Amino acid sequence: MGTIYKLVLLVLLLVVIFNLGQALYFMMVDKDDDRRTVWALTRRIGLSLLFIAMVAFGIWMGWLQPHGLGQY
Repeated sequence: MGTIYKLVLLVLLLVVIFNLGQALYFMMVDKDDDRRTVWALTRRIGLSLLFIAMVAFGIWMGWLQPHGLGQY
């Protein structure tokens, strides 16, 4: 289950990055109308919140293990 969960998280992260790039493209192309830019950024925020919730849920269920970087 952990491998599939990590794959879903990776795909979701790539979709978030794609939406950020899409918003940048729409911002450069649509000089008069900002609706597509705002919509792409709104989707990115929603997907980012979903991503954070899924990471927290994965840690809670034990599917994801924080590595403790910086701990001695």
